[in-house]
Amino acid sequence: MKKSILKKMALLAGTAAFSIMMTTGCGSEAQAQTKEETAADAGSGEASTESTADDSQWKRDEKGNILITGIADLTPHSELIEFVTPKLAEQGYTVKLVATAADSTTNEKTQNGEIDFNFHQHLPYLNEVNETNGWDLVNAGDIHVEPITAYSDKYSSADEISDGDVIAIPNDETNEYRALRILEDQGLITLDAGVKDSLRANVDSITDNKKNLEFVEIDSYQIIPTKEDYDVFVVNTNKALEANLKSNKLFSESAKGNPYANIITVKPENLKNPAIIALVDALRSDETKKFIEEKYNGAVIPAE
Repeated sequence: MKKSILKKMALLAGTAAFSIMMTTGCGSEAQAQTKEETAADAGSGEASTESTADDSQWKRDEKGNILITGIADLTPHSELIEFVTPKLAEQGYTVKLVATAADSTTNEKTQNGEIDFNFHQHLPYLNEVNETNGWDLVNAGDIHVEPITAYSDKYSSADEISDGDVIAIPNDETNEYRALRILEDQGLITLDAGVKDSLRANVDSITDNKKNLEFVEIDSYQIIPTKEDYDVFVVNTNKALEANLKSNKLFSESAKGNPYANIITVKPENLKNPAIIALVDALRSDETKKFIEEKYNGAVIPAE
């Protein structure tokens, strides 16, 4: 009798162990598959058009809406978020901006999960930030372009730029390339041919400086506050809009085929967040494109 009971107990223990092994194996396989799907979505550079079937993993507000938090620059970024927020609320999504001024910590906060998205930069700049810091932030969708532009309080046209003038340009490599490139398009300088492939440059990339121009490389956020120190300054149009800049516009980069669309930036796993997907769709909608065209009159252009 005792032997029979012991045999049954052994049989049950063996069955349980086998079940645990099978469950563990399936779980590992499912986790691996999820990681592969997330990596594939991140590589696509745009949020998946289908949300996950299980929405329980996402944060919710007191009304039960899926909640996403972010940081966006004031103009036009937060204004565009504000424009689409009511539409998203109707769909069950709440978008909360914790700040309307991006700074050097914004990408770090996104990487650390303190916020779910940010909206203030273009992809070449994000790639530079990722490479420098070892991060894996990705583009959830292109939204708009802010053509980089040369302004002056001293001159009213590019022809007036004189020998030895001081020109302020952004000091990050991608925006500095854009600034130097429009100066090259005006025939003021010549850049090394190799920088056109990398989309990165600095003053050392200048091979010919016909008017002996002096360049001040400075954080883009500091250019307009110190504009009186320069004969010409080059800055993104969103910063000009935020500052209600009245300086003379001398010349600007072309919007056609422009690779510098401002993007919604997220961690790879948030590409499947249904609120992020809905946000990108709303910002890229025909309704929002019309709003951009009418409100900003060419200073901001919908991404293609």
